[in-house]
Amino acid sequence: MASIKTALPKRSILNADHKKYDYVDSYKDVLIDQENKFNSTDIGKAFFLSGPKWVEKLFTVRNKIVSVFGLKTSGKINNRQAQLDSFKCEAGEQLGLFKVFGKTANEVILGEDDKHLNFRVSLFIEQQPTNPQKKAITISTTVEFNNWLGRLYFLPVRPFHKLIVPTMLKGIIKELEKRN
Repeated sequence: MASIKTALPKRSILNADHKKYDYVDSYKDVLIDQENKFNSTDIGKAFFLSGPKWVEKLFTVRNKIVSVFGLKTSGKINNRQAQLDSFKCEAGEQLGLFKVFGKTANEVILGEDDKHLNFRVSLFIEQQPTNPQKKAITISTTVEFNNWLGRLYFLPVRPFHKLIVPTMLKGIIKELEKRN
């Protein structure tokens, strides 16, 4: 199945208080989980392993540009695998630019607050009622602009974001399915 654009899951932590965001998007696809073993922590870790090289290069360019304006960057990551091995995907942990803001059995909320905007990424996993070996994975992004710089920043980011998120979702599924 191809990734499809969808709505923010009703049971998402990001939907809990029916907050209005300046930007929201969600993409959904299906994971075949033959042993019914994957949970939100697995999805969270796979998120950090799923980015293609071109996305890494875009983030490198992004970090160089935004550092001039005093915005947060992911910083230099030394021994990424060691960091991933010790990463538990628990609230308060940070990996690169992404801090864990919340976690349930079905969802991990990653993101960051900065002076120009606040963003959250929901990694939501849900078992399909008709087939226990199939799980829907939805990646949702919410953005709140804090000022005009946030709106300006997001203008060139938005088209790339719409390419990156479905690519990341496919990468997460590929990463997990190779563990089956």
